[in-house]
Amino acid sequence: MMYADLIDQEDLLGQLKSLGFEVPSGSTAQQACECAVRGLDDVRANTLRTMVKQMYTSSASIQPIVREAIDKQLLPALAQYQQTRA
Repeated sequence: MMYADLIDQEDLLGQLKSLGFEVPSGSTAQQACECAVRGLDDVRANTLRTMVKQMYTSSASIQPIVREAIDKQLLPALAQYQQTRA
């Protein structure tokens, strides 16, 4: 739940689901990020990049476990995808 401008695992799952990613309920932040990067294509990659940019540039604090999942799962997968597209 988002309290006092804090992005937690539930917020991350909700955000991914609202963007059309299939993420099982009750997933951890890491599991959610793993699901989100499966089958990346241009649309999915751009959607994830936009989501991460909005999260990182907002005034909200990101729970450390969420930031770690993004830094270790989403960002490397997006970078790798971008390299394969070049």
